[in-house]
Amino acid sequence: MASQTYKLFCMGNPLLDVQVTNGEELLKKYDLKANDAILAEEKHMSIYDEIVKNYKVTYVAGGASQNAARGAAYVLPPDSVVYTGCVGDDDLAEQLRAANKREGLREVYLVKPGQRTGACAVVLTGHHRSLVTTLQAAEMFEQSHLSSPTVAPLVDAANVFYVEGFFLTHGASIVLELSKKASAASKVFALNFSAPFIPQFFGTQLKSVLPYCDIIIGNETEAEAYAAANGLPDTKDLAAIAKAVATSPKSNTSRPRVVIFTHGAESTILVSSAEPDSPKIFKVSAIDDKLIVDTNGAGDAFAGGFLGAYVAGKSLDECVEVGHKMGAMCVQLVGPQFPWPKVSVL
Repeated sequence: MASQTYKLFCMGNPLLDVQVTNGEELLKKYDLKANDAILAEEKHMSIYDEIVKNYKVTYVAGGASQNAARGAAYVLPPDSVVYTGCVGDDDLAEQLRAANKREGLREVYLVKPGQRTGACAVVLTGHHRSLVTTLQAAEMFEQSHLSSPTVAPLVDAANVFYVEGFFLTHGASIVLELSKKASAASKVFALNFSAPFIPQFFGTQLKSVLPYCDIIIGNETEAEAYAAANGLPDTKDLAAIAKAVATSPKSNTSRPRVVIFTHGAESTILVSSAEPDSPKIFKVSAIDDKLIVDTNGAGDAFAGGFLGAYVAGKSLDECVEVGHKMGAMCVQLVGPQFPWPKVSVL
């Protein structure tokens, strides 16, 4: 397949989600928050064996950017989206490949022989999800992979790039180089805050990349963490936070920066640096509580829908609405998945 067909290039940490429900005891035992995402510390490492041993586990292909890439691939024609990240040479990587293939997503993994593919413990309590990630091979991604004979033509051919904030924990220099390259070529670079701990503890890395970002996506807790970390006066005013992010220095001034903050079932806010004082609020269509199965991956589904619609040339308003539709479909299934046969959302 000619590389020119891949309009969207995504990069992130490929993970297999190991998912359990009714995890209240796990939250207590491992000192986890109900709606959070963290990197596993030594004290969390036994959770992976414990949930497999004591709970009914569902395995789902995960990793924030990979989820969004599959979402975008769901929206777009086949061979529109390509994804890269680092995996081990194990059966977890094979499960990820199978999920991507079904969705029409092309992957160009960097494979590390003898290493384990990353995993994420997903602890569900009601409509909340707590994510505990062990990166394993995912944090061994190398800059040289992007200039390899297989991947370089895909990077050159893409019009839009998307990277998860989680990648900044180990690959900030790689994200910086890719974002600079995109900006210099006047291509679109999108970044997701991904988790509150990114603006909290990786603020320096985030600030280095921000000038090259055209689209920023996050949720309300990530926006609040950004506001707190950057000394903004009101950590709850999503419009003001979005304006602060939108109007921060930008390398390529020919294109406005767009900031989108989701807020669960409440609403989504969009602020453009072209009109920073005119935030747009989008209502979220309520879903009957009984229909909500699992909120894991809902934010990634939104991002995937938004990006897919964006690549398809839709207006920003339409992109948000497609994101909402994808999020709504995702929460009615287990894990970051979408219904089959495909439902048209554009």
